[in-house]
Amino acid sequence: MKKLITAALQAFLIAVVLAACTSMPAQETSKARRMAETNVQLGLAYMQQGDLGTALIKLQKALDQDPKLSSAQHSIAILHQRLGNDALAEEHYKTALQLKPDDSRAHNNYGQFLCLKRRYTEAEDHFIKAAGNPLYSSIAGALTNAGVCANRIPDVNKAENFFRQALQHDQHYAPALLQMAAVTFNAGNYLSARGYMERLQGLASHDAESLWLGVRIENALGDNNASASYALLLKNKFPDSRQAKALKEWENERRTR
Repeated sequence: MKKLITAALQAFLIAVVLAACTSMPAQETSKARRMAETNVQLGLAYMQQGDLGTALIKLQKALDQDPKLSSAQHSIAILHQRLGNDALAEEHYKTALQLKPDDSRAHNNYGQFLCLKRRYTEAEDHFIKAAGNPLYSSIAGALTNAGVCANRIPDVNKAENFFRQALQHDQHYAPALLQMAAVTFNAGNYLSARGYMERLQGLASHDAESLWLGVRIENALGDNNASASYALLLKNKFPDSRQAKALKEWENERRTR
Protein backbone atom coordinates (compact mmCIF):
# COMPACT_ATOMS: atom_id res chain seq x y z
CA MET A 1 0.00 0.00 0.00
CA LYS A 2 2.83 2.35 0.95
CA LYS A 3 4.55 1.60 -2.35
CA LEU A 4 1.32 2.38 -4.21
CA ILE A 5 1.00 5.73 -2.42
CA THR A 6 4.64 6.54 -3.21
CA ALA A 7 4.18 5.61 -6.85
CA ALA A 8 1.01 7.67 -7.07
CA LEU A 9 2.76 10.66 -5.46
CA GLN A 10 5.65 10.39 -7.90
CA ALA A 11 3.25 10.26 -10.83
CA PHE A 12 1.44 13.32 -9.48
CA LEU A 13 4.69 15.26 -9.07
CA ILE A 14 5.80 14.33 -12.60
CA ALA A 15 2.46 15.56 -13.94
CA VAL A 16 2.85 18.84 -12.05
CA VAL A 17 6.36 19.34 -13.42
CA LEU A 18 5.20 18.57 -16.96
CA ALA A 19 2.33 21.00 -16.62
CA ALA A 20 4.74 23.66 -15.38
CA CYS A 21 7.05 22.99 -18.30
CA THR A 22 4.24 23.41 -20.80
CA SER A 23 2.85 26.55 -19.16
CA MET A 24 6.13 28.36 -18.64
CA PRO A 25 6.88 28.97 -22.34
CA ALA A 26 3.37 30.35 -22.76
CA GLN A 27 3.87 32.63 -19.76
CA GLU A 28 7.28 33.70 -21.03
CA THR A 29 5.83 34.29 -24.50
CA SER A 30 3.03 36.38 -23.02
CA LYS A 31 5.51 38.43 -21.01
CA ALA A 32 7.76 38.90 -24.04
CA ARG A 33 4.78 40.05 -26.10
CA ARG A 34 3.74 42.60 -23.49
CA MET A 35 7.30 43.94 -23.36
CA ALA A 36 7.43 44.06 -27.16
CA GLU A 37 4.10 45.89 -27.34
CA THR A 38 5.43 48.46 -24.86
CA ASN A 39 8.52 49.01 -27.00
CA VAL A 40 6.36 49.39 -30.11
CA GLN A 41 4.41 52.18 -28.39
CA LEU A 42 7.66 53.82 -27.30
CA GLY A 43 9.09 53.49 -30.80
CA LEU A 44 6.02 55.11 -32.35
CA ALA A 45 6.16 57.93 -29.80
CA TYR A 46 9.81 58.64 -30.61
CA MET A 47 8.99 58.48 -34.33
CA GLN A 48 6.27 61.11 -33.88
CA GLN A 49 8.76 63.31 -32.04
CA GLY A 50 11.23 62.97 -34.91
CA ASP A 51 13.78 61.00 -32.88
CA LEU A 52 14.18 58.26 -35.48
CA GLY A 53 17.38 56.84 -34.00
CA THR A 54 15.80 56.05 -30.64
CA ALA A 55 12.64 54.87 -32.41
CA LEU A 56 14.71 52.33 -34.35
CA ILE A 57 16.33 51.04 -31.15
CA LYS A 58 12.94 50.56 -29.47
CA LEU A 59 11.30 48.90 -32.48
CA GLN A 60 14.26 46.59 -33.07
CA LYS A 61 14.11 45.62 -29.40
CA ALA A 62 10.41 44.86 -29.82
CA LEU A 63 11.23 42.55 -32.74
CA ASP A 64 13.95 40.84 -30.72
CA GLN A 65 11.43 40.23 -27.96
CA ASP A 66 8.67 39.01 -30.29
CA PRO A 67 9.40 38.73 -34.03
CA LYS A 68 5.84 37.48 -34.59
CA LEU A 69 4.26 40.70 -33.34
CA SER A 70 2.70 42.15 -36.50
CA SER A 71 2.49 45.69 -35.09
CA ALA A 72 6.26 45.66 -34.50
CA GLN A 73 6.89 44.51 -38.07
CA HIS A 74 4.48 47.13 -39.43
CA SER A 75 5.90 49.96 -37.32
CA ILE A 76 9.52 49.27 -38.19
CA ALA A 77 8.51 49.06 -41.87
CA ILE A 78 7.15 52.62 -41.64
CA LEU A 79 10.34 53.76 -39.93
CA HIS A 80 12.63 52.15 -42.50
CA GLN A 81 10.54 53.79 -45.23
CA ARG A 82 11.12 57.17 -43.59
CA LEU A 83 14.83 56.41 -43.33
CA GLY A 84 14.98 55.51 -47.01
CA ASN A 85 15.76 51.84 -46.36
CA ASP A 86 13.31 50.63 -48.98
CA ALA A 87 14.37 46.99 -49.11
CA LEU A 88 14.04 46.61 -45.34
CA ALA A 89 10.76 48.52 -45.33
CA GLU A 90 9.22 46.19 -47.90
CA GLU A 91 10.52 43.11 -46.12
CA HIS A 92 8.86 44.17 -42.87
CA TYR A 93 5.61 45.23 -44.59
CA LYS A 94 5.35 41.76 -46.14
CA THR A 95 6.11 40.04 -42.85
CA ALA A 96 3.53 42.15 -41.03
CA LEU A 97 0.86 41.14 -43.55
CA GLN A 98 1.88 37.50 -43.43
CA LEU A 99 1.40 37.59 -39.66
CA LYS A 100 -1.87 39.54 -39.88
CA PRO A 101 -3.38 39.39 -43.39
CA ASP A 102 -6.44 41.45 -42.40
CA ASP A 103 -4.47 44.42 -41.06
CA SER A 104 -6.03 47.27 -43.07
CA ARG A 105 -3.60 49.88 -41.76
CA ALA A 106 -0.67 47.78 -42.96
CA HIS A 107 -2.34 47.26 -46.35
CA ASN A 108 -2.95 51.00 -46.67
CA ASN A 109 0.60 51.98 -45.68
CA TYR A 110 2.17 49.30 -47.87
CA GLY A 111 -0.02 50.54 -50.72
CA GLN A 112 1.35 54.05 -50.28
CA PHE A 113 4.89 52.66 -50.26
CA LEU A 114 4.24 50.74 -53.50
CA CYS A 115 2.63 53.76 -55.14
CA LEU A 116 5.72 55.85 -54.45
CA LYS A 117 7.71 53.10 -56.18
CA ARG A 118 5.36 53.38 -59.21
CA ARG A 119 4.09 49.85 -58.65
CA TYR A 120 0.56 51.07 -59.22
CA THR A 121 -1.28 47.78 -59.77
CA GLU A 122 0.16 46.26 -56.59
CA ALA A 123 -0.59 49.43 -54.65
CA GLU A 124 -4.22 49.48 -55.80
CA ASP A 125 -4.66 45.88 -54.68
CA HIS A 126 -3.57 46.76 -51.14
CA PHE A 127 -5.73 49.90 -51.00
CA ILE A 128 -8.76 47.86 -52.05
CA LYS A 129 -8.01 45.23 -49.41
CA ALA A 130 -7.76 47.96 -46.76
CA ALA A 131 -11.04 49.56 -47.88
CA GLY A 132 -12.75 46.17 -48.07
CA ASN A 133 -12.62 45.73 -44.30
CA PRO A 134 -15.88 47.19 -42.89
CA LEU A 135 -14.23 47.55 -39.47
CA TYR A 136 -11.40 49.72 -40.76
CA SER A 137 -11.68 53.25 -39.38
CA SER A 138 -10.27 54.94 -42.49
CA ILE A 139 -12.00 53.35 -45.47
CA ALA A 140 -12.39 56.79 -47.09
CA GLY A 141 -8.66 57.35 -46.61
CA ALA A 142 -7.71 54.11 -48.35
CA LEU A 143 -10.04 54.88 -51.27
CA THR A 144 -8.64 58.40 -51.55
CA ASN A 145 -5.10 57.03 -51.55
CA ALA A 146 -6.12 54.64 -54.33
CA GLY A 147 -7.40 57.64 -56.30
CA VAL A 148 -4.23 59.65 -55.75
CA CYS A 149 -2.20 56.67 -56.91
CA ALA A 150 -4.38 56.23 -60.01
CA ASN A 151 -3.83 59.91 -60.81
CA ARG A 152 -0.10 59.27 -60.97
CA ILE A 153 -0.48 56.66 -63.74
CA PRO A 154 -2.28 58.87 -64.91
CA ASP A 155 -5.77 57.36 -65.05
CA VAL A 156 -8.08 60.28 -64.29
CA ASN A 157 -11.31 58.32 -64.69
CA LYS A 158 -10.22 55.63 -62.26
CA ALA A 159 -8.97 58.29 -59.84
CA GLU A 160 -12.28 60.16 -59.93
CA ASN A 161 -14.16 56.91 -59.34
CA PHE A 162 -12.12 56.19 -56.21
CA PHE A 163 -12.62 59.75 -54.91
CA ARG A 164 -16.37 59.44 -55.42
CA GLN A 165 -16.40 56.12 -53.58
CA ALA A 166 -14.53 57.76 -50.72
CA LEU A 167 -17.15 60.54 -50.51
CA GLN A 168 -19.96 58.02 -50.68
CA HIS A 169 -18.47 56.40 -47.61
CA ASP A 170 -17.80 59.73 -45.87
CA GLN A 171 -19.18 62.86 -47.53
CA HIS A 172 -17.17 65.06 -45.16
CA TYR A 173 -13.78 63.49 -45.86
CA ALA A 174 -11.68 66.58 -46.59
CA PRO A 175 -8.83 64.98 -48.61
CA ALA A 176 -11.34 63.42 -51.04
CA LEU A 177 -13.17 66.75 -51.40
CA LEU A 178 -9.90 68.49 -52.24
CA GLN A 179 -9.00 65.82 -54.78
CA MET A 180 -12.43 66.10 -56.42
CA ALA A 181 -12.03 69.88 -56.57
CA ALA A 182 -8.73 69.37 -58.41
CA VAL A 183 -10.15 66.72 -60.77
CA THR A 184 -13.16 68.83 -61.74
CA PHE A 185 -11.01 71.96 -62.14
CA ASN A 186 -8.62 70.13 -64.44
CA ALA A 187 -11.62 68.91 -66.45
CA GLY A 188 -12.81 72.52 -66.87
CA ASN A 189 -15.84 72.09 -64.57
CA TYR A 190 -15.09 75.21 -62.57
CA LEU A 191 -18.46 75.56 -60.82
CA SER A 192 -18.25 71.96 -59.62
CA ALA A 193 -14.70 72.61 -58.44
CA ARG A 194 -15.91 75.65 -56.48
CA GLY A 195 -18.67 73.52 -54.98
CA TYR A 196 -16.18 71.00 -53.66
CA MET A 197 -14.03 73.81 -52.27
CA GLU A 198 -17.08 75.27 -50.50
CA ARG A 199 -17.83 71.88 -48.98
CA LEU A 200 -14.23 71.76 -47.82
CA GLN A 201 -14.60 75.05 -45.94
CA GLY A 202 -14.88 74.48 -42.21
CA LEU A 203 -13.88 70.83 -42.40
CA ALA A 204 -10.14 71.38 -42.51
CA SER A 205 -7.63 74.20 -42.45
CA HIS A 206 -6.33 75.26 -45.83
CA ASP A 207 -2.89 74.09 -46.82
CA ALA A 208 -0.72 75.46 -49.63
CA GLU A 209 -2.22 73.03 -52.15
CA SER A 210 -5.85 73.95 -51.45
CA LEU A 211 -5.12 77.69 -51.47
CA TRP A 212 -3.30 77.51 -54.80
CA LEU A 213 -6.19 75.52 -56.24
CA GLY A 214 -8.63 78.12 -54.89
CA VAL A 215 -6.68 80.90 -56.62
CA ARG A 216 -7.01 79.19 -59.98
CA ILE A 217 -10.64 78.12 -59.59
CA GLU A 218 -11.84 81.62 -58.72
CA ASN A 219 -9.70 83.15 -61.44
CA ALA A 220 -11.26 80.79 -63.99
CA LEU A 221 -14.72 81.83 -62.77
CA GLY A 222 -13.82 85.51 -63.03
CA ASP A 223 -14.06 86.28 -59.31
CA ASN A 224 -10.89 88.33 -58.92
CA ASN A 225 -11.60 89.27 -55.30
CA ALA A 226 -11.96 85.65 -54.19
CA SER A 227 -8.87 84.68 -56.20
CA ALA A 228 -6.86 87.49 -54.60
CA SER A 229 -8.06 86.44 -51.15
CA TYR A 230 -6.78 82.90 -51.68
CA ALA A 231 -3.52 84.31 -53.05
CA LEU A 232 -2.99 86.53 -50.01
CA LEU A 233 -3.54 83.63 -47.63
CA LEU A 234 -1.08 81.50 -49.59
CA LYS A 235 1.61 84.18 -49.49
CA ASN A 236 1.13 84.89 -45.80
CA LYS A 237 0.77 81.33 -44.50
CA PHE A 238 3.08 79.39 -46.81
CA PRO A 239 5.57 81.89 -48.28
CA ASP A 240 8.27 79.29 -48.92
CA SER A 241 6.04 76.61 -50.39
CA ARG A 242 6.24 75.25 -53.91
CA GLN A 243 2.70 76.55 -54.46
CA ALA A 244 3.66 80.09 -53.40
CA LYS A 245 6.49 80.04 -55.93
CA ALA A 246 4.07 78.84 -58.61
CA LEU A 247 1.70 81.67 -57.67
CA LYS A 248 4.48 84.24 -58.03
CA GLU A 249 5.38 82.92 -61.49
CA TRP A 250 1.71 82.89 -62.48
CA GLU A 251 1.23 86.49 -61.35
CA ASN A 252 4.37 87.60 -63.21
CA GLU A 253 3.14 85.95 -66.39
CA ARG A 254 -0.21 87.72 -66.10
CA ARG A 255 1.48 91.11 -65.67
CA THR A 256 3.55 90.65 -68.84
CA ARG A 257 0.58 89.78 -71.01
